[in-house]
Amino acid sequence: MKIHDVLIVGAGLAGMRAALAAPPMLDVAILSKVHPVRSHSVAAQGGINAALGENDSWEAHAFDTAKGGLYLGDQDAIEAMCREAPGEILELERMGVIFSRDERGRIAQRPFGGAGFPRTCYAADRTGHAILHAMYEQILKRHIAVYEEWYVTSLIVEDGVCRGVVAWDVLHGGLHAIGAKAVILATGGSGRVFLTSTNAVINTGDGMALAYRIGAPLEDMEFVQFHPTTLKNTGILITEGARGEGGYLLNTLGERFMKDYAPEQMELATRSTVSLAIGKEILEGRGVDGCVLLDLRHLGRQRIMERLPQIRELAIEFAGVDPIESPIPVRPGAHYQMGGVRTDQWGETEVPGLYAAGECACVSVHGANRLGGNSLLETIVFGRRAGQRASEYVRQVPPRAVSDGTLKTEEARIARLIMNPGPERAWQIRDELGKTLSQNLGIFRTKQSMTHALDCVQALKKRAARVMLQDHGKIFNSDLIHALELDSLLDIAETIAAGGIAREESRGAHYRSDFPNRDDGKWLKHTVAYQTSEGPRLDYAPVTITHFQPK
Repeated sequence: MKIHDVLIVGAGLAGMRAALAAPPMLDVAILSKVHPVRSHSVAAQGGINAALGENDSWEAHAFDTAKGGLYLGDQDAIEAMCREAPGEILELERMGVIFSRDERGRIAQRPFGGAGFPRTCYAADRTGHAILHAMYEQILKRHIAVYEEWYVTSLIVEDGVCRGVVAWDVLHGGLHAIGAKAVILATGGSGRVFLTSTNAVINTGDGMALAYRIGAPLEDMEFVQFHPTTLKNTGILITEGARGEGGYLLNTLGERFMKDYAPEQMELATRSTVSLAIGKEILEGRGVDGCVLLDLRHLGRQRIMERLPQIRELAIEFAGVDPIESPIPVRPGAHYQMGGVRTDQWGETEVPGLYAAGECACVSVHGANRLGGNSLLETIVFGRRAGQRASEYVRQVPPRAVSDGTLKTEEARIARLIMNPGPERAWQIRDELGKTLSQNLGIFRTKQSMTHALDCVQALKKRAARVMLQDHGKIFNSDLIHALELDSLLDIAETIAAGGIAREESRGAHYRSDFPNRDDGKWLKHTVAYQTSEGPRLDYAPVTITHFQPK
């Protein structure tokens, strides 16, 4: 069995940054179920936040983040992220990230929702693509080992300590145990619990589910961000940068309706505010065929081609609309999981030897609503921090062989799954799950809708035990991977529904029609979910407040 010092599960920005933070003398490896540059970080469009401007400050960035998250974010972690942001941007530039420039040759910054200053650095509208490829070049330069197209089925825990993973080799088939003194989860989000999402099909909450199953709690899972502007039917993201460049949102009357919801910030209000406004316009009959319109025409051809070229391509390809000539039909879509594996601000979980960073983690910098541009920043800052802390930890851990107990257990489970007589099919259950959550746990929620969703999820879990695979082979068995992903999706969906039912207030991305007001007296606290045989057991934890009192 191969044993590494640090094994990172996930090859997106958080995973790569964690790997690069480890000292070169350590044996570091990355394991990913797709090629690293196919990680979902590559789809990030709008930009990454940092207080680089002469009149901006990290303190102002921290205040905007705390306020935008409705004061549910832990302010010590928020302050660490915002304080370290400028240095991280300069480090990315040194790595070779080609940021867009202003007329003075400095890194250009555009305004984003909820921000008091234009602090979103960008590379046109392909920021994630630019950073991920530059980071991957550094991975190759360091000769960091990559297990490409491997799927982790279980974490290895011995004597209460995480000591590695069991993973399926997708390309060649077969389970393998891979030992590690420390494991860092950087597997991204779980947007595919919804039928349509801005997330790639690989975003199935695998890392969250892996940690949850070994006793590490998940935090604030009820807070799922709906991005205000996605393309109808496909859920393809239309970056907030389009509004940051000056785009308007119009209803069927041709009105800039955000004046009625956020008259000062207009289209650059926080995402939860804009999504709720769009949802209300559509619900009350002022939409355009289930959408509203994003109008960029006044920006002019040159600015659209320079700043938003990918958005134009996507609109033409998937909506049949050229934004230079016509408005783009958009509506809110599932986008980002504010919750995740509960960690401290160094990525440490409640299981020794296990760390988490990026969207799969909840260090709680986003609170109840993430500001645009803070997700890429979170991956870079806390990816680095998790890599540093895990590296410190492994230097204190003596080499130790890992038993094959977990491997044998997983081999028996996979064998049963492959030969399961059925009759259920994974894709059918996955579609039903997506429809259930989209209809009952979307922008508007009630106790009745969420209880119905939870009942459906629990029924689907029973059906998932009878999933049949048509492919019994080992080589590139995507049928098997989809069945394993389904288990992750169901576990995550159950925590979202349970946490949402319990939280009897509206805060950020969690809007309840039956409890429309925010209630700091009862609910200024984190939801903490532990797995039990009966479903999630909910506990609560205090929010860390340092300088910014809730208002």
